Amino acid sequence: MENQISKEFTFMSLIQFALPTIGMMIFSALYTIVDGIFVSRLVGTDALSSVNITYPCISIMIGIAIMFASGGSAVVATNIGEGKNQKACKNFTLIVISAFCISLVASILGIIFINPLVDILGAEGDMIRYSTIYLKILLTFIPAAVLQIVFQNFYVATGKPGIGLAVSVLSGVLNAVLDYVFMGPMNMGIEGAAYATAAGYVVAMILGVFFFASQKQHIHFSKPELDFEVIRETCFNGSSEMVTSISTSVITFLFNLIMMKYLGSDGVAAITIILYCEFLLSALYIGFSIGVAPILSYNYGNQNYERLRKIFNMNRNFIIVTSGIVFLTAIASASLITSIFVDKTNPVYSIAKHGFYLFSFSFLFSGINIYSSAFFTALSNGKVSAIIAFSRTFIFFIFGITMLPKILEVDGVWLAVPFAEIMTLMLVSRFIKRYNHIIK
Repeated sequence: MENQISKEFTFMSLIQFALPTIGMMIFSALYTIVDGIFVSRLVGTDALSSVNITYPCISIMIGIAIMFASGGSAVVATNIGEGKNQKACKNFTLIVISAFCISLVASILGIIFINPLVDILGAEGDMIRYSTIYLKILLTFIPAAVLQIVFQNFYVATGKPGIGLAVSVLSGVLNAVLDYVFMGPMNMGIEGAAYATAAGYVVAMILGVFFFASQKQHIHFSKPELDFEVIRETCFNGSSEMVTSISTSVITFLFNLIMMKYLGSDGVAAITIILYCEFLLSALYIGFSIGVAPILSYNYGNQNYERLRKIFNMNRNFIIVTSGIVFLTAIASASLITSIFVDKTNPVYSIAKHGFYLFSFSFLFSGINIYSSAFFTALSNGKVSAIIAFSRTFIFFIFGITMLPKILEVDGVWLAVPFAEIMTLMLVSRFIKRYNHIIK
């Protein structure tokens, strides 16, 4: 049976192939946001701030999962493109086991050092209790979260992105329902939010294990061979995506510190709302990049450069058009989105609404930057991908968040991310020109 990633794609068939992954990422983002809405409405804005305080720690584990998922997907899809299906299955199994073992060790260490972690993350007052409860529960179930992310990418690599979407919808609906039950009728507070999220992780992990245990799938579990070169290549290829994810923790941490300085806990709650929305709107680009990456890797491994160029150009056009649409949508819905989290009478509402207008300019540029990093990962060029990701999420952002508030105060905080995206786009343009022989 032919793997779907090996076929000839038109623009519409390419979008149709990537659509389940886009839906999967958007839905995953939505049920993360649902957590925030329930926590804010049923527990309070201090609890919402506490969830945001703990996010940098969780983001690091998500980053490790994305590293194994995206880097491993590129390795395995390239194996398939080279006609080495048995090797692909062995490498897939090795990648899954490696990701699980690392996440298990991190989970144990995180629980042991939970109190110092919460202190480092900057929790104060009631936020200490909320953060400790929430983080400890999520760390317990973090291996399930890691495998969920790994499996999501490999659904695409095996040519079954629709399965990934179905699993995401199921786990997301379960999470939302349990959010209401645990924090509403059962009055479990922030503990209920954590257990609801964990339940979604576990269900998605179990379904993934059953799916890839089937020998009928192009990619399935088989007896692995310990190959450190495969692990190294996986980690190197996926390092840029890991940097992108981990940088979210750095961004969140710095935003929290600066907002506490300027606006206190209300400022932290406001930036939490903005970051939730940024996560949702960026999910479109991340989902699209994940969806098309195995196709790029396959054709690169198969040395079909003509088809590779065609797919790259279609992807670029899609990103340009959707970037404009996402920006306009963000501007038009700023007031509505903010009011979902907090009442208009709450001081957090006016802070978040104003910030959303300024922050939204980043959506004009983030799409092409996210895709470009993923594109070079798909070509197993982890070096260029890592440079793009590291510059975008560390160098340019840290410069912006350090310098702009000195000039523009709070407005400078909101504009730090748009500044970083513009600078990254300039860098991306230089790398694209260097690789004209492949994509032009």
